[in-house]
Amino acid sequence: MTALYGPPDDPLRVAHEWLVSETTPVQRHTAAGRRVGATLATELEARVVQLRHLDDVIGGGDLIPLVRRELADAEQVVNESSYSDATGRRLLTAVGELAQLAGWVASDAGQYAEAQHVYLSGVSAARDAGDRALARQLLSSLAYQIANVGDPADAALLARSAATGARDATPVVRALLLERVAWASARSRDTDATRRTLDAVDDTYAARTPGVEEPEWVYWLDRNEIDVMAGRCLIELGEPARAEPLISHAVAAYTPEHTREVALYRTWIAEAYARSGELDAARSALQAAREAGDGVNSTRLATRVDHVARLVGADA
Repeated sequence: MTALYGPPDDPLRVAHEWLVSETTPVQRHTAAGRRVGATLATELEARVVQLRHLDDVIGGGDLIPLVRRELADAEQVVNESSYSDATGRRLLTAVGELAQLAGWVASDAGQYAEAQHVYLSGVSAARDAGDRALARQLLSSLAYQIANVGDPADAALLARSAATGARDATPVVRALLLERVAWASARSRDTDATRRTLDAVDDTYAARTPGVEEPEWVYWLDRNEIDVMAGRCLIELGEPARAEPLISHAVAAYTPEHTREVALYRTWIAEAYARSGELDAARSALQAAREAGDGVNSTRLATRVDHVARLVGADA
């Protein structure tokens, strides 16, 4: 744990231990009775944000027990407590957001069946809450997993279904949904669809305005992330030389605490070099990825490192 979270005075470690040990909002409020109100909804919404941002700096293998517990508590209060209609919608939305995070973390930890289950349960919660954008986000997240570990053609169909009719969603939400379509299309080797969708991502993201409030769960999607996805798609389409500068520039903008993402994206730099025939540069980039991700408990990262190691002829 010390290797991952740092010394005892490290703010990340302190925050993590506080989150693990503290009684959850649901436990505090339901201890007082079966009727819950807006205060619990507010606290639960804040809790989801905390956990979501914790995923930026902690691997799925370490975060998944905490997110499982939070999701189970939130589902229990929805199923067993009484509340007003307005509070109920907020609680269901929180459950849907926790399910999306739980699915994402489970997938990062290599628990793919669990991820699919919670993604789909989250879709039901989001629909009951009337949050169509969140329901699309959950389906799109599942499509992303399937593109990575399942049938890319199925993933492309699901991703397109999630993005279809999303004109009522905000610009950054639409850009995120389209990114998942682009990735599934690239994994399916559908060059035309990938290029069209990447262009649509750029146009949609450019349409964002300060006056349009985006859901908090898209806070992480910025120009750098869009460039990384474009680079990854280009590698899948056989254009690694175009991909490397996009990903390298984006990685340089990341702060050190984003260890998993930095390490993951460095594996893509390594793959871009390898597929361009620059094996020495590929091995150097792979070593940088290993060093960046040292101590991160992420099956997704470990799988990427092993894949690229085989590609460049390095020891896994």
